[in-house]
Amino acid sequence: MADNSLLSRLDGIESRFEEVSTLITDPAVIADMKRYVRLNKEYKDLEKLTAATRRYRTLLANVAEAKEVLEAESDAEMREMAHDQLSEANEALPRLEEEIKILLIPADPEDAKNAIVEIRGGTGGDEAALFAGDLFKMYSKYCESKGWQVAVTSFNEGTAGGFKEIVFAVTGENVYGTLKYESGVHRVQRVPATETQGRVHTSAATVAVLPEAEAFDVEINEGEIKWETFRSGGAGGQNVNKVESGVRLRYMWRNPNTGQTDEILIECTETRDQPKNKERALSRLRTFIYDKEHQKYVDDIASRRKTLVSTGDRSAKIRTYNFPQGRITDHRINYTIYNLQAFLDGDIQGCIDQLTIAENAEKLKESEL
Repeated sequence: MADNSLLSRLDGIESRFEEVSTLITDPAVIADMKRYVRLNKEYKDLEKLTAATRRYRTLLANVAEAKEVLEAESDAEMREMAHDQLSEANEALPRLEEEIKILLIPADPEDAKNAIVEIRGGTGGDEAALFAGDLFKMYSKYCESKGWQVAVTSFNEGTAGGFKEIVFAVTGENVYGTLKYESGVHRVQRVPATETQGRVHTSAATVAVLPEAEAFDVEINEGEIKWETFRSGGAGGQNVNKVESGVRLRYMWRNPNTGQTDEILIECTETRDQPKNKERALSRLRTFIYDKEHQKYVDDIASRRKTLVSTGDRSAKIRTYNFPQGRITDHRINYTIYNLQAFLDGDIQGCIDQLTIAENAEKLKESEL
């Protein structure tokens, strides 16, 4: 059964796809990198929607054709073929309509970006740092399963292991759109290794997932950046402590949302190559500024949404990892599973899928599709 409101929404999709297809081959558009990237993103989105639209129109045509045959044809074999065609089309239509409705939801322009992930041990001292280390391993294994690249930018180890803080970049396809659900407070309930009486302690770590900014997303006066170099500490062979490969970046930035001017300080000691560390520190600076400048956009989403699936609210407790029960609970969608060890080994896709479904359902309701 055709959804007339859906058909009206699909009007013009194919013509816009053809228009964008032509535009991205225009030398004038290619020369304007910001516009070219935006149109390329639109092309990819429209390509999926156009393909689904064409399948939808074909199914509707099959329904109409089968009905005509059933009304006009007396031949038993022809009627049976028409009946089968009608049955198959009617069975496929609802699924395709739902697929198209999801594709019609305006995509978050951030979703296709790479991500910068920051994990910090919160309440709980050494145990919080150990848990932050567990979360880093979990995300590293998940990213590996997705074929994404992980590059640690900076870290501060805990005294008993793990990390007081670790920052890393993730590069791949639709990284931010997948990992954005992980922003928030992660709580762990377990018996720490230092606990002699077997008591369960509660500690926490915070995770912030930021969309990585491209060079043309923010304006930075690189001439005003103050660079310092220093010798990296820790393991890494003779070179790491003798060569000033670590870099420290200082930049005075005026926040357009508040009018305040603040000094941004970023350190990068990831590689033994000073130019590479400078490049990664500059990438973190762009991402930091991009995130702050887009905070009003994030706050607007949070105020309009009734749920906290992916609002970017990093102070919200989103998930509990309960070791005595082997339980994971995501509090945003009341999702509970009992495969804690597999989850910490990177098997988090099921939870992300449930969060995606919840967010899409909310978006569908908002768009009245």
